[in-house]
Amino acid sequence: MREQSFTSRYALAFIFMTMLIDTIGLGLIIPVAPRLIAELTGDTLSGAARWGGLLFFLFALMQFFFAPVLGNLSDRYGRRPVLILSLTALGIDYALSGFAPNIVWLIVARVLSGAAAGSYAAINAYIADVSPPEKRAANFGLTGAAFGIGFVLGPALGGLLGDHFGTRTPFFAAAVVTGLNALFGWLVLKESLPPERRRKFELWRANPVGSLLAIRRYPMIFGLIGVFILARLAHDANPATWTYYTMEKFGWGPGDVAMSLVAVGILTTLSFGVLPRLIVPRIGETRAVYLGYACAALGYAGYAFSTRPWMLYAWMAVWALSGVGNPALTSIVSRQVPANEQGELQGALSSLGGATSIFAPLVMTGLFSFFTGPDAPIYFPGAPFFAAGLFELGALVIFVAVHGRLRNAPVAASS
Repeated sequence: MREQSFTSRYALAFIFMTMLIDTIGLGLIIPVAPRLIAELTGDTLSGAARWGGLLFFLFALMQFFFAPVLGNLSDRYGRRPVLILSLTALGIDYALSGFAPNIVWLIVARVLSGAAAGSYAAINAYIADVSPPEKRAANFGLTGAAFGIGFVLGPALGGLLGDHFGTRTPFFAAAVVTGLNALFGWLVLKESLPPERRRKFELWRANPVGSLLAIRRYPMIFGLIGVFILARLAHDANPATWTYYTMEKFGWGPGDVAMSLVAVGILTTLSFGVLPRLIVPRIGETRAVYLGYACAALGYAGYAFSTRPWMLYAWMAVWALSGVGNPALTSIVSRQVPANEQGELQGALSSLGGATSIFAPLVMTGLFSFFTGPDAPIYFPGAPFFAAGLFELGALVIFVAVHGRLRNAPVAASS
C-alpha cells in the first residue's frame, strides 16, 4: 500500500508537469503567433487575425474528432503510450511552426497539435486510475492548477524570448520542453491500466457520436454531460471576450489586460490546485458542485455589471471559488463507468470540449459585437459574461434535476 501510494504521487507529479509544460508551451507562442502569421502571409495584423481564427478552428475541430480515438486507444493499449506519443506529436508541431516557410506549414502543425490535444482524455483517465475515490476531485483539480501556472509563465517567457531572440524562438523553446517531457515520461512513467483491465479497440466507439452512444449504458452520464457542456460554454466567455470587454468598457491598454490575465492565472492556480483539496473533503462532492457553479454564475454576472476596474478584481475572488465545481463533477462522473472505459468517457468529454471551443467564441464575440454596435437595443458590453452566468445557472439546474437519480444509481466497478 505504501509503495502504491508513492507510485500514485509520482505519477500525479508527472501528469501535473505534463499539463504545466503543455500550457507553458502554448503560452510561449501566444505573444508571437500574430507576428509570425503576418510574416508568413505578408498581411496586416487584421488579416493575420483571420488566419489565427482559422487555426484556432482547426485545432478545436481536430480535438473534437481525435479525443475519442485517443481515449479509446488508452483503454486498449494503456495510458502511457498514448501520453508519450501525444507529447511527441505536440513537440513536432512546435518545431514545424518554428521552421514554417509559409502558412501551409502552420496549418499542418495546428492540425497535428489539435489531434495531440486529445491526450487530455488519457490524462484524466490516468488520474482516475491512480486516485482513490475520496481523492479524485482534488486530483482532477491538478489539471486546472497546472493550466493557471502555465498561463502566467508561458506568455511572459514567450514575450521575453520573442522580443530578444526573434519571433520563431518561442516555438523552438516550446518544442524542446515538450520533447523533454515526452522523454521523461518514456523513461520513468509507469502504466496505470494493467492488461487484465483493458478492452479491445472498436472503431465504432472511437468517434464523438460512437463514444456517447457507447456510454448510454450509464443513464446518469447524459444529464451530467449536459452540465459539462453548459459550464464549458460559460468558461469560454473569458478567453473569447475578456480583452475586447475590458478595452471597450474601461479603456484598458495591453499592459492593463496583461496584469488582469496574470491575476486570473494566479487565482486559477489556487482555485483548482488548492481549494478542491481543502473544501471537497469537508463538504462532499455534491455540495462542492453546488458551491462551484453558484459562485461561477455570480462571478460572471459580477463581471458583466462591473462599473469600475477594481470591481472586476473583486469579482475574481468570488469566481475563484468555482474551481471546486468541475473537479468534483468530474470525480462523480468518473465513478459511473468502470476502469476499462475511463479513457472512452474522458475522450467523450474532451471531444465535447472541443465542440464548444468551435462554437463558443463565435457566440460570445457575436454577443459582444451585437450589444456594442450601432444597432444595439441597449449598450451592454458585458452581455457575454451575463450569458455565461446564465449558462452556469442552467448547468446547476440540470445537476439538481439529476442529483436524486444519481444518488440512487449504482456505482460502476472501477479501481
